[in-house]
Amino acid sequence: MEGVEMELERRTKFLNGLILKKKAGEQQEQPHPPLNVRVRASDMSFPLQNRAFTSARQLLDSMPAKLDTKRLALALKKEFDSSYGPAWHCIVGTSFGSYVTHSLGGFLYFSIDKVHILLFKTSVEPLSRATSLKD
Repeated sequence: MEGVEMELERRTKFLNGLILKKKAGEQQEQPHPPLNVRVRASDMSFPLQNRAFTSARQLLDSMPAKLDTKRLALALKKEFDSSYGPAWHCIVGTSFGSYVTHSLGGFLYFSIDKVHILLFKTSVEPLSRATSLKD
């Protein structure tokens, strides 16, 4: 169990480092390259969409030549969880199918270059209510 906790702590530190790098990059006054984003479907406010686009672009640019879909999905999920509350989910790939239920205003399916990203939020029920519904 201790190894699992150490791995979780390592991943948390890694993601916090990515978020700090992203925030530091936003503070620099450099012109931003075009994002090359195509929205496929959305039920999300424009500010949240723009946050997803810029975060995804920065994460993609920070990766070596090979796309790491798990790392990108985890980083986007953690960023949205920390900024906009829990229960965000992210699927990243070049080819996938999905059918999901999402919270109102919490769905975005877009592509950057040839990478497709599905980011959505679900509702979280308090544990006491969830257990009482089973009875």
